[in-house]
Amino acid sequence: MSDIAQSTTGSDTKANTLSASVKARIERNRQKALLLKQSRLVEKNSSEKNVAGYAHKLVDSGGGFFIEEDGNEPPKNKHKKVEEPSPAIPGDELLCVDCGSWFRESYLLKTFEYSCCDKCKNMEEKHKLITKSDAKEKYQLTDVDLEKRDPILKYFSRKNPHNPRWGEMKLYLQLQVEKKAVDIFGSLEEIEAKREAKTVKKEVTRRKKYQKQMNQLRKEVRSSLYTKQIGGHEHEFGPESCKDEEEDLWSKTCKTCGHEVVYEKM
Repeated sequence: MSDIAQSTTGSDTKANTLSASVKARIERNRQKALLLKQSRLVEKNSSEKNVAGYAHKLVDSGGGFFIEEDGNEPPKNKHKKVEEPSPAIPGDELLCVDCGSWFRESYLLKTFEYSCCDKCKNMEEKHKLITKSDAKEKYQLTDVDLEKRDPILKYFSRKNPHNPRWGEMKLYLQLQVEKKAVDIFGSLEEIEAKREAKTVKKEVTRRKKYQKQMNQLRKEVRSSLYTKQIGGHEHEFGPESCKDEEEDLWSKTCKTCGHEVVYEKM
């Protein structure tokens, strides 16, 4: 009986031992599967950033499992970088020609490249606009002066307010146009003298054209009157005169129209 009991006890112990080894193997396989799953999760989360720019991290706790840290919180013992506005670089700012203050952007600078801040902008008086046609007339400039002669002036276009079907108007900054005209002609007095001379020349040309038209009209009137008189005219000849004694040719002329008749006396 004792041998049978010992045999039974040994079988139970071996069964218990095998059962424990199987359980350990199962546990190891489970841990491997868990680690594989967690590693895949780490790879996925590493490519995903939250709004703050930190990724979710899985940290090995050392106890056979991973702890997921909140990636929204910056790591400890590290300073958070604070973004500060970049300092102004010399050359980025311009000096206003009116008030002397520094500025970076303005309407006049953007549109006409004129160094004036928005606080000093006065489109009603100092910074008035002028059309291309008025600029040419008032300052005696040409298309070449405005569009090709350096420095080329800036302008902007808009529809003609008098008739939208007409071509677009080109608007310039008047003080820039005036400065360019002074650079070309020397002074405002020279510009005025040139404009007056041009006005006088136009007037002389206009008068000559008018006089030519009147002379042509007079000729046409005289021609029509002369033709009418010829139609019902009766000659009134003056005294006859000898034109050729040898041939015995005589002539007489009408006192009114100057018609001459030559004849031979029998």
